[in-house]
Amino acid sequence: MPVVKRRGQSGIRVLVIAPPRASAGGQAVQADRLLDALEAQEGIDVDYLPSPPTLPLVLRPLQRLRFLRTAVNAIAMQAKLLARIRRVAVVHVFTAAHSAFLWVPLPALVAARLWGRKSVLNYRDGRAEDHLRDWRSARVLLGLADELVANSPYLVDVFARHGLRARAIFNIIDPSAFRYRPRTRLKPAFLHNRGMEPLYNIPCTLRAFQLVQRRYPEATLTLAHDGPDRAALEDMAGALRLRNVRFVGRVSQESMKDLYDRADIYWMSPNVDCMPGSILECYASGIPAIATRVGGIPYILFHEHTGLLVEPNDHEAMARSAFRLLEEEGLAARLTSNARLELRKYEAARIGAKWATLYRELTGLAPSSAKKKEITSAR
Repeated sequence: MPVVKRRGQSGIRVLVIAPPRASAGGQAVQADRLLDALEAQEGIDVDYLPSPPTLPLVLRPLQRLRFLRTAVNAIAMQAKLLARIRRVAVVHVFTAAHSAFLWVPLPALVAARLWGRKSVLNYRDGRAEDHLRDWRSARVLLGLADELVANSPYLVDVFARHGLRARAIFNIIDPSAFRYRPRTRLKPAFLHNRGMEPLYNIPCTLRAFQLVQRRYPEATLTLAHDGPDRAALEDMAGALRLRNVRFVGRVSQESMKDLYDRADIYWMSPNVDCMPGSILECYASGIPAIATRVGGIPYILFHEHTGLLVEPNDHEAMARSAFRLLEEEGLAARLTSNARLELRKYEAARIGAKWATLYRELTGLAPSSAKKKEITSAR
């Protein structure tokens, strides 16, 4: 489904390069929501190019070969990009940090320059500081974009420290896709919903749960999604003698609302993060959240107002925060009520309009004053 919308020849044509809409991961979810939001914007015509691309049937087995997959996908992407770039005015490409930036986003920026098209680099990775510190070329290469856009004001601040100007346009959340349930008296039913890889520091969550289970033997913990650390984490749960722990594997967006609905406390303990959509999904579900004070999390979860923050790698503080939610009367209700009001910042219509304004600025169809107001907008 390469073409999302066509509204005649008068609109600004934008090529969005982003993960496949049906795939797992936060970028894919946001790509899906953004494409839907842009469909409602008058004067914006969107062409969508998934990355990695869909190959002809005869070539698809190559995408399963570990050492050929990246090269084959990159070559196919460049061929599809060059076939479409002449028909658009703006190239909008999603990117993560480090080597992920080199295979698709960087060639897309170069192609946009060569063909005289405007480019937007949509940076969505909490490891930006490491990227800019460890890669000497990063600052120059990121500067190839006509506009650098981050999904969090945290990243805007990171880029500013390295001499790069960026603006923040938030992620999108659709509250109607979740089931809001007011929680007055909480049960010790915990949920964790992050990829099982080192940067999310899930062992800290397991150690915190061990402390909780000593006070609440009936406590339960559900860990959604998958990753390279899953087997080690399952072994750790066994070594800690944890009970009532479920590793449920990959979960669809549709099924995720049921997990939120069944849980009463959400927590996560990453060492690195940017703008986790799971926090916003908690806001939309009425579930109070506990998270570590890292990266972009304090920019969207405000301590004692919309959730509880703890310092990274402090499982004892996580357990104490859980005890507060379970035992401090009125705390969970206050936090979740405030959190629900925060959702207005992330409405699809609001975010779609911000992107449409940016495209018009880039193509000379909007006042430049609007651009200045949004560059460092945080909330």
